[in-house]
Amino acid sequence: MMVMRALISRLAPLLACLGLLGVWQVAALMLNTDSFPTALDAIRAIPSILGDQESLINILASLRRMAIGFGLAVALSIPLGLMMGRSRGVASFFNPLLMVIYPVPKAALMPIIMLWLGVGDIAKTLVIFLGVSLPVIYHSFQGAKAVEEKMLWSGAAMGLSAAQRILRIVLPAALPEILTGCRTGLVLALITMVTSEMIARQSGAGNILFNSLDMGQYDTVYAMIIIIGAMGIGLDAAFEKIRSRLVKWSEADLDIPLSFA
Repeated sequence: MMVMRALISRLAPLLACLGLLGVWQVAALMLNTDSFPTALDAIRAIPSILGDQESLINILASLRRMAIGFGLAVALSIPLGLMMGRSRGVASFFNPLLMVIYPVPKAALMPIIMLWLGVGDIAKTLVIFLGVSLPVIYHSFQGAKAVEEKMLWSGAAMGLSAAQRILRIVLPAALPEILTGCRTGLVLALITMVTSEMIARQSGAGNILFNSLDMGQYDTVYAMIIIIGAMGIGLDAAFEKIRSRLVKWSEADLDIPLSFA
């Protein structure tokens, strides 16, 4: 009984995806319109996309921009968030700036960024960077703020400097919250990657999607949506594997799967 329950728990996300594809197939057959192909038609178009060298180059270019934007955002946002969590002066300076930037959709900044930097990789990478930075800063800030003062006092009593206390006490204690922010940022990186390529349409997965839409190749449009969704699932599952190993000590056992990992 326990084995069967564990198996169903592991297969639940896959069964949900198959159920969604089934609903899609039935709905497309009932509507019977060219702009809404069946799930099988979209799946059949995937090999032609992945088998085309130009399409693969575009998808890899998207992933490269996403990796650079995500990496830069994590590298800069974690230290800033930790400093904001432990220093009122730093928090007072940056909080108003973040409150102004946070509500603005990052895609809305794309036309302005294009005016400054053109429509190349730098502009798209910057939009991804902005989309990822805010959740990582917020979660790093919350994680650092939640560290108990007595732990820091103990570190100071042992002769640790302020920088050493950040690295050896605050960072490990805040790591679960930081990685939660990074996981959220990873999803936003994928969203802003596609959105930026829809606006500045030169290369990338978003460019393939919208070019196909312009030419009425609806099966390719939906196939690209499936590919982008699969990319998101794969990246999230890989990150969750890493996250769960790094912060296994902080988590309670759950019967409900939180990802495909």
